[in-house]
Amino acid sequence: MLETLLQELSVYGIRLSDAQVAQFETYLALLTEWSARVNLVGDVNPAIVQRRHFAESLALGAALREREILRPDSAVLDVGAGAGFPGLALKIGWPGIRLTLIEATAKKTAFLSAVVDALRLDATTVLTGRAETLGHDPALRAAFDLVLARAVAPLPVLLELTLPFARVGGRVVTPKGSHAAEEVAAAARSLHVLGGKAFVAPLNVAGPPQSIVAVVKQRATPAAYPRRDGIPAKSPL
Repeated sequence: MLETLLQELSVYGIRLSDAQVAQFETYLALLTEWSARVNLVGDVNPAIVQRRHFAESLALGAALREREILRPDSAVLDVGAGAGFPGLALKIGWPGIRLTLIEATAKKTAFLSAVVDALRLDATTVLTGRAETLGHDPALRAAFDLVLARAVAPLPVLLELTLPFARVGGRVVTPKGSHAAEEVAAAARSLHVLGGKAFVAPLNVAGPPQSIVAVVKQRATPAAYPRRDGIPAKSPL
């Protein structure tokens, strides 16, 4: 059932156990079922889901693991988790991580919770809410080793929504396209204000060139950030 995924992963040198393959099969079945009533991904074609979402998420995880950014017991946050990419895919691939998923749309968090329950994922929390609000929650602020976000916003906006969650010394990581360096340059003020330093590395996936933008949190983010709901997008730093 997951031939496309397994073929893609063989190129990346990633191997899954039979139990992990079974989890991805259940994930795909739930995604297909729920997509009839909830807009989770743009295209639920199984081959596209396996290649674009499952395989690329695992390729990202493998690249972060190789660089020791993703550790076996990392506290990981996925902001704007949507249908669970990359966070849930990473949890299946590296089950020891402690994962929190944040999503503003209640129908999507209902789906995420259904997947977590069906796959019996431990140390996994699903929260409904906006990053602008949850970023001021003392239980979440500066609490994570690794903060992930995929296709959420341009980098200057994304940093305000994510860096407050990372501990000092932690990372914010987002996959970007071929213009990653230009986005980092455009985010210079945001990085300065929020306390981060960005690096760009290639991400080895099929299709158009992709990069990883990794931001090291060098100092605490000022308490005023993130600003209230909608302001980061309307008035980027």
